Parts: sequence; structure tokens; C-alpha cells
Amino acid sequence: QVQLVESGGGLVQAGGSLRLSCAASGRTASLYVLGWFRQAPGKAREFVASIISSDGGTAYTDSAKGRFTISINVAKNTMYLQMNNLKPEDTAVYYCATKSALGGVYEFWGQGTQVTVSS
Repeated sequence: QVQLVESGGGLVQAGGSLRLSCAASGRTASLYVLGWFRQAPGKAREFVASIISSDGGTAYTDSAKGRFTISINVAKNTMYLQMNNLKPEDTAVYYCATKSALGGVYEFWGQGTQVTVSS
């Protein structure tokens, strides 16, 4: 089992920045791909960004490119999402998740952290 705990959410004005953290514990040796997802009220959960722990390879949704940066500190088993130039449409609950292979589904999820961007 892997436990994931997000932190760093909050209320920020449009154009501001936040850094989310996702701390992993448990069977961290099985971590391979870590990702950030978000879910806005009344909308489906959507992919935001992912990172491969072994080589740092990253992927972003189009709306995050150029504004968000995903990173990982393997020694601390912690993943980050630096979010700059935030927009009201970024308001959502942000979740981190992990899976043990490049394909397949994300197996473990955190409880989420709320990000609210005011206009």
C-alpha cells in the first residue's frame, strides 16, 4: 500500500502562485509514475500533469503548459506542483496519484487539497 497526502492548497487571487506538495509513504519503492489531477465542482476529474520517478520525464495537459511545473524529490518521496499565473478556471480540488507502471490505471490516491482562485 501507498499513502499519499497533499498539502499547499488555499485561496489566491488570479495571477498568483501556489505550490502543492504530495508526500508518499508506505511501499514507496513501487512508485513509478506520479500524477496530479483536479476536479472542479460539477465536472469530471481531469489530468493535470505527471512525472516518471526514474527519469523525470513529464507530461502536462495543455492548460497547464507554461504555467505549472511538476517535480519530484525522490529522497523525500515528495512530489510538487508549482502553479503560476493562476486563473479562476484553475479552481478545483487537486489530487495526487501514483501507479507502478507506465500504462494502466492510477492505483493510489490522496485525499485532495482545495485550490480556489478569485478573480
